[in-house]
Amino acid sequence: MSNTANARPGGEPAAVMLFPQPALQLVYDTAPIGLACLSPDCRYLQINQRLTEICGLSVEYHLGRSVRDCVPALADSVEQIVRSIMETGEPVIGVEVAGQRADRVDERFWVTYWHPLRAPSGQIVAINVAAEEITERKRSEQALRQARDAAEAALQDLREAQASLVEAEKLAALGRMVAGVAHEVNNPVGISLTVASSLQRRTERFAAEAARGGLRRSTLTEFVAAINDASNQLVTNLNRAAELVSAFKQVAADDDQSERREFDVGELTGRILLNLRPEFQERGITLNAWCEPNLRMNGYPGPYGQVLTNLAFNAIAHAFPDGRRGAVDLTVRAAGPDHIEVVFADNGSGMSAETRRRAFDPFFTTRRHEGATGLGLHIVHNIVTERLGGRIRLDSEPGSGTRVQLLLPRIVGEQSAHRSAD
Repeated sequence: MSNTANARPGGEPAAVMLFPQPALQLVYDTAPIGLACLSPDCRYLQINQRLTEICGLSVEYHLGRSVRDCVPALADSVEQIVRSIMETGEPVIGVEVAGQRADRVDERFWVTYWHPLRAPSGQIVAINVAAEEITERKRSEQALRQARDAAEAALQDLREAQASLVEAEKLAALGRMVAGVAHEVNNPVGISLTVASSLQRRTERFAAEAARGGLRRSTLTEFVAAINDASNQLVTNLNRAAELVSAFKQVAADDDQSERREFDVGELTGRILLNLRPEFQERGITLNAWCEPNLRMNGYPGPYGQVLTNLAFNAIAHAFPDGRRGAVDLTVRAAGPDHIEVVFADNGSGMSAETRRRAFDPFFTTRRHEGATGLGLHIVHNIVTERLGGRIRLDSEPGSGTRVQLLLPRIVGEQSAHRSAD
């Protein structure tokens, strides 16, 4: 072994080298990575041109000078690593270093490996440093992160837009239901107003005749009969209006709250259909419904009502377009001890294979030119599978109508509730 030593400024020996200087220099000059050898007091004993890229100083300038003289920004970190190696004798691997030279505007990155260099006696006499530039990799990682962040932001924007459209679709369905209920309520209220006005006029005439003292028994009998008839009509029509308003209020209240509770499926279905019938009657579509009595469900009445409402309006818009008439059959019955089957079938125009395949996709619609959003059946699918923990199946053929089968658990599982909350 040669005892060749590099000299510091001032003539002090730097460190004992453990292999011939020419061989060491050849390794340094041809290495594809940055190499250096540091003394225990952090002075450069050897360095190759590749590593001087970190600070932009020459090889000659480094030799004999301290790290603090050459790269002051990294001096504290380097000195800490060297102290650790001197104290423990263990190498330090994979330390990333970032730097920006004064003559360049771009930041560059290296990953460094630090190993002790020992004399034959085992004493650590220097520290070998290898530095691999990873600037391109770091830039690629940064670009990937930026692309990922941009994609996540776009996805969040899309989710927010979808949520807004879903809410708009719900409000649109509620608005259509309100219009139908308002039209239906107008009939009994209008009849009641007519009867009440007629009764008021007859009462005024009866009072005038009684005031003149010429009241006959036949007049009194006729007036009592008229009051009885008017009262029956008023009670019948106002009860009808009150029933519609009550059903709508209950459905709206269920839609407005998301708490689970136990409810009678048939009773809730009846209230929902009471609000939907006006829309079907206006379009000339017959709505037939049969619900098995005493079907109890522990779940979410609002989402269940939303499913029926969306299925109804989807049938009106797509199964019976352009004023076409037809019929819709709704059947609700038990499916074993743990499930309830809901079948919503129409005899409308049906779906092609492609439409059937994409029926539950968000934003897919065949009537976008008429303002459809393509979210009605997508909402149905999400509510049934996520909120209610059930399964949904759609069967349809062109010209043969559409059949939607829902299989819902009588008790909505906690797993479904957690998925909904997420």
